[in-house]
Amino acid sequence: MNPRKVLPLLVAVAALVAGHFFQARLNRDRDELGLTRSAVLSNAPPVLAFTTVALGGFRGLIANALWIRSTELQDDGKHFEAVQLADWITKLQPHFSAVWVHLAWNLSYNISVKFPDPEDRWLWVQRGVELLRDEGLRYNPRAIDIHAELARHFHHKMGANLDDAHLAYKAHWAEEMQALLPGGRPDYGVLLKPVTGEDTKRVQTLVERYKLDPALMKEVDDTYGPLEWRLPETHAIYWATRGLKLGRGAGDVRMLRRNIFQPMMMAFQRGRLVTNSLAQRIQFAPNLDMIDNASRAYLGQIDAEEEEGMKDSFQRAHRNFLKDAVYFLYAYNRQREARKWFEYCRTTYGTNSAIPLEWNLEDYALSRITEDVGETSRDRSMAIIEGLIEASYVHLVEGDADQFQGLMLMAERVHSNFGARTTHKSAVQRLPLGPFDELKRNSLLRLLDPQSGTSQEFRDRLRTELKLPATFGVPATNAPPGAAAPKGGG
Repeated sequence: MNPRKVLPLLVAVAALVAGHFFQARLNRDRDELGLTRSAVLSNAPPVLAFTTVALGGFRGLIANALWIRSTELQDDGKHFEAVQLADWITKLQPHFSAVWVHLAWNLSYNISVKFPDPEDRWLWVQRGVELLRDEGLRYNPRAIDIHAELARHFHHKMGANLDDAHLAYKAHWAEEMQALLPGGRPDYGVLLKPVTGEDTKRVQTLVERYKLDPALMKEVDDTYGPLEWRLPETHAIYWATRGLKLGRGAGDVRMLRRNIFQPMMMAFQRGRLVTNSLAQRIQFAPNLDMIDNASRAYLGQIDAEEEEGMKDSFQRAHRNFLKDAVYFLYAYNRQREARKWFEYCRTTYGTNSAIPLEWNLEDYALSRITEDVGETSRDRSMAIIEGLIEASYVHLVEGDADQFQGLMLMAERVHSNFGARTTHKSAVQRLPLGPFDELKRNSLLRLLDPQSGTSQEFRDRLRTELKLPATFGVPATNAPPGAAAPKGGG
């Protein structure tokens, strides 16, 4: 045989043998990098199983045509028609993560606002969350963009106050989580090792319906908390954290990081429920207990970031967080902690802290109070009002009646000024503070609650100064902290 013919044959055989040995490794790499798009789906609905197998390679061509048409409908404002086409694309290309993101966004942002009734809107927003969490992640468990959009739904659509129906979203979500995580602060010992049948059923619902992993919940809480799990921003942090741990393929990892730190700031500013019953209007207040963990989380991201521009951005965010922490702690009469973080901010950022060197803590706090008298941010106004009210009660117990009256008048001034600046109907719907007397009552009940950390002597003296019955604000047996009490007080 001619050697020139034998040599190519030997090369071809060697290539086939090498391909055989490397194919398994290539398949694993494709799967880990999210490049495999033709794997057989397990436990898929019949129509999805049919389209992924029977249509073979034509699926991509059909999906591309439908995607182009769906985009045209979206641009024309025909959102309902676009939803149907996007649904078909998910059945043709379930591993195409971008279409799950697009479809969920269309449901929650475009279609929901077509309905004036908040209950109707909630159904569409809820469907957007379920589409990403229950279906999109089922077929794309490591997709960065799906995790980021799911976190964004919780943070921006449900957690922020940009939608007139945002309070309805929060109320529904809080009610669902209250049934599984009473009080919003989980007992992780029970979640990780349930003992009773009722505990086992609750954990099963968390895992199977809401796709929450108790071990990851604990990790998130230990890192950023303590967090209130009845609020949407906590779940934004959870899904962004999950995306950072598992994420592969398309999507910007920085979107996941933003969906941790922006909700974390929100959780700090108003991450505590202050209603006495979920049947009442949802109201919030700052979560001052998470300052230590939140600051450490900022520092961790600053140290890990290699790009100078992003590092500067995280440092600015950390500095602003510290300045808010000082302000809120001072307003809530937690003077020692406020002084600690004030000095830390000055030491860490120096002249970049934007706090004049000649100012002390009191100067800084006064400047911020003066600034917030003209503020229209609901969360910030709520924080300063509630803080001033609680501080005024503390001064009353200490015998400083003038300071009590002064702080209470300042709180009322901030409240009335906020109301005057948000008289537009849409703003009032999105940004309600509630009557001032109701805010006073909530703060008073919290201070009189034995679980609040105040001493028995303080609570007795506060009742005496306000001429309240000895039983006022005492929770009934097995009642939650801050349970209903007789009207009056302050």
